Amino acid sequence: MRVLVMSTLLLIVGSASGHAQTYDPSYPVCMKVYEGSRGGERLDCRYTSLPQCRASASGRPAMCEINPYFAQAQSRRRGPYQHFRGR
Repeated sequence: MRVLVMSTLLLIVGSASGHAQTYDPSYPVCMKVYEGSRGGERLDCRYTSLPQCRASASGRPAMCEINPYFAQAQSRRRGPYQHFRGR
């Protein structure tokens, strides 16, 4: 019984730490940091430019990418006539 309880606790703790991360829509650039031997990764979305992110990623197992969920990205993608609906 004790082994069952301990293994259940380990499963719960292990699954809680492996939850999926999402992109923070507040910043346009995210750094994806690769976590050692476990093979995991985490997102750090707090950069305002690619050069800023690359400076932080330098010398680390990480890469920078444009945040596809950046809040202002949606407004920039609209064309000038997208609000117009034809008849």
